[in-house]
Amino acid sequence: MASTGEKPNIIYILADDWGLGDVKTYGGDRCKIDTPHMDRLAEKGMKFTDAHSSSSVCTPTRYSILTGRYNWRSRLKSGVIWGFSPALIESGRETVASLLKKNGYTTIMIGKWHLGMNFPTTDGKEVDEKGKNTDWKGQIKNGPTAVGFDKYLGISASLDMPPYIWIENDRFVGECTTQKSFHPTRQGPAHSDFEAIDVLPTLTERTVATITEQAKSGKPFFIYMPLNSPHSPIVPSKPFQGKSSLGAYGDFVMETDWAVGQVVEAVERAGIADKTLIIVTADNGCSNMPLKMNAVKNPARFKFLMGEKSPEDPETHYPSDIYRGHKADIYEGGHRVPFIARWDGQVKAGSISNDPVCLVDLFATCAEIVGAKPDDSTAEDSVSILPTLLGTATKPVREAVVHHSIDGSFAIRQGKWKLALCPGSGGWSHPSPPSGKKKAALQEPIKDWVQLFDLEIDPAETKNLASKHPEIVSSLTALVQKYIDAGRSTPGAPQKNNGETFLYPQWIPKGRQKI
Repeated sequence: MASTGEKPNIIYILADDWGLGDVKTYGGDRCKIDTPHMDRLAEKGMKFTDAHSSSSVCTPTRYSILTGRYNWRSRLKSGVIWGFSPALIESGRETVASLLKKNGYTTIMIGKWHLGMNFPTTDGKEVDEKGKNTDWKGQIKNGPTAVGFDKYLGISASLDMPPYIWIENDRFVGECTTQKSFHPTRQGPAHSDFEAIDVLPTLTERTVATITEQAKSGKPFFIYMPLNSPHSPIVPSKPFQGKSSLGAYGDFVMETDWAVGQVVEAVERAGIADKTLIIVTADNGCSNMPLKMNAVKNPARFKFLMGEKSPEDPETHYPSDIYRGHKADIYEGGHRVPFIARWDGQVKAGSISNDPVCLVDLFATCAEIVGAKPDDSTAEDSVSILPTLLGTATKPVREAVVHHSIDGSFAIRQGKWKLALCPGSGGWSHPSPPSGKKKAALQEPIKDWVQLFDLEIDPAETKNLASKHPEIVSSLTALVQKYIDAGRSTPGAPQKNNGETFLYPQWIPKGRQKI
């Protein structure tokens, strides 16, 4: 690609907890929220109908996006990290940002990090889990600017996790002198002027200004813009309050769509739409947690998702579209996400791709764009989707896609078949994973744990066909194990995972523990 001439600018917008059915161009009449900017983006670019985050929760997906490596190869085998957690990206590991920086790009991140940083402390010890010994005037280590970004403005994690303060490059913007909470149980250090409601407008304003500035430089740029929305706390700003028919949640989705529109319009005003690849996607599916954490009655109407009312009801908004589950789950609603790409003159306007892709593929795609070849220890699971974007692919670019839930459960998708190596959702939906005494009592994996679905005829994952197709269960199980053992899922020399990775994380062999 690089040999054809000018390197394109790359803008990657990552919404937070944005369900497939929360975007009108995907949900159609089932979507009761207006998303005109995403709809227009699809009209001007390519809409992917089978795009997946590597995980169904925040931190793991972000790790895979930047490293091109499945999240479960890191030390984090389940769950997420917190606002004061140390850096997750391994020292010396290549990222999308460092790759592009080496190839002449200005690299800028504006948004939610949620990959850990090493905060300075007043006593020289590791930072306290509540940040009591944080040195607010000191230098932050191993954050975005340490992994390839030239500039950074954002927040350390989700807005329901302290500290509640802006970070610019490797410094706090001011000091935390008070306590605040944007979550019922997560009070923590906060800057006196910091308010959750201001975050999305601020990120949008800064990104628009950055695009305007960078367009004048004549140098290619990469902007990574991970939003805080529509993740809880559900805090639509005043111009969007009351805009939707679904309360605060719908309003926040509309503001998220507006943010996308502001970025696209900035690109158009700068006259660089033909020189800029814009990708908009989400880190996982819509969350049911706002129901519990916000004083809003059914903000995402998840009672319908749970089967209390038919999704065919004309008044129903269905955040996961036709798919089962939501954030945290191994089911499609957990990790099948909106994914739209626009690049005028390169990506055919109004085109649709039905081929499976994964957010881990950004690394290899960027590498092919700039003509770089990652070594064997880099981007072990990333596959370039550039041929798909340019309309030159003659077959799906991926052999298979591995999925991962909040409790560390695995699933694999190959062709029409999806195998889930767990007895239920692996997340928050019913049936939930074994826990407590039930989990402790397990001595070996249960034979009927696995779930096999034919997504071609059963996209809602209602019929477990594992008993009817044992040969497919066996081959797909072996493929997941092969990917785990090889330390990679792409061609190349075997690599090591960080810590032991178990095929059935719900059951750990006696005498062994998860890392």
